[in-house]
Amino acid sequence: MAALLGSSNAYSEIEVNISYLQQEIDQGPVLSNILPEPEDAGLQGAKLAIQDSNTTGRFLKHKYQLQDAISDDPQVLLDKAKAQYEEGIRYFVINADEQTVRKFTDSLGKDALIFNAGSSSNTLRRQVCQPNLFHTMPSRAMLTDALAQWLKAKRLQKIFMITGSTTDDKAYSNSFKRSAKRFGLSIVEEKNWSFDTDLRRTAQSEMPLFTQHRDYDVVFVADERGDFGEYVLYNTWLPRPVVGTQGLTPVAWHRVVEQYGAAQLQSRFQKSANRWMNSKDYSAWAAVRTVAEAVTRTQTNDATTNHGYITSDNFQLAGFKGRKLDFRSWNGQLRQTIPLVHPRSLVSSSPQEGFLHPTNELDTLGFDQKETDCTETRK
Repeated sequence: MAALLGSSNAYSEIEVNISYLQQEIDQGPVLSNILPEPEDAGLQGAKLAIQDSNTTGRFLKHKYQLQDAISDDPQVLLDKAKAQYEEGIRYFVINADEQTVRKFTDSLGKDALIFNAGSSSNTLRRQVCQPNLFHTMPSRAMLTDALAQWLKAKRLQKIFMITGSTTDDKAYSNSFKRSAKRFGLSIVEEKNWSFDTDLRRTAQSEMPLFTQHRDYDVVFVADERGDFGEYVLYNTWLPRPVVGTQGLTPVAWHRVVEQYGAAQLQSRFQKSANRWMNSKDYSAWAAVRTVAEAVTRTQTNDATTNHGYITSDNFQLAGFKGRKLDFRSWNGQLRQTIPLVHPRSLVSSSPQEGFLHPTNELDTLGFDQKETDCTETRK
């Protein structure tokens, strides 16, 4: 840092404008006493990343600014992005569902860099191959692969599956089926939860009957909205651990992550946002920091130049996950470790020891190049 201070006059002034656009998604009526996700999940992560970037940037005469908008209407967000693009903004952090992300990639110029910090859709990583689309949010495949590796390592191989009624629940469940097959787990029973029961009063009587089966090692739950999953724990027919969207959960980030300097990031975020950092916050933070890292190294705010740097072998993001992170050349996914947590503790982090890959063990999580329709690299 002293070297930077001594040579700050050698740097030219650079201003970097970044757009953060968030879609408010109506989750519908929820049937349990879950803690709702903060309305500013994602936005606070982007704001902290701007602060972090300006802390270093001021020595280099770099200034980062965030323009944010939140709406429940995807068209409002798209119109906002188009207007910002016309004004010269080329960096967009999108916290939205799969269809909205697709609309952004189809509507903005190819020189715009779009960071998906909200959707875990597997389809976006397998079939949407635009070279200017990057994913800082892990795919569902990365999450379920991380969980399946842990189950395999612990020899918890016989799975009782419960899938909720929403489209997202089915997507999460299908992703785990792929992971189970990939790592040699056996699904011994599969049931769909299609009831509208208020389990706050009846879980102790209904859940044991629903989970009745001769034998299983673990119960896997796909309930992204939180309708019933919290009531599966400790109410199963056999006394078994619960994993998936409830119980032991794979996430991009959680308040219990403290290693590798993460405690400092957690502290800064809590001071800034007055709450804990979650996966969407981390994904938005990583997106903004990716832009800042590129600008710092290239000494320009030109999006085309920075796209080339981000997709090069030289790019590395310090993401507080124990190793330098970078993007997969075939689908723009940020390689990263996946914490496995319960509400008050970090249990493990995947990839698990012993799961090998020819080039990068992080690519044991999610879609490897041969598993996607994206046949060409994005460099």
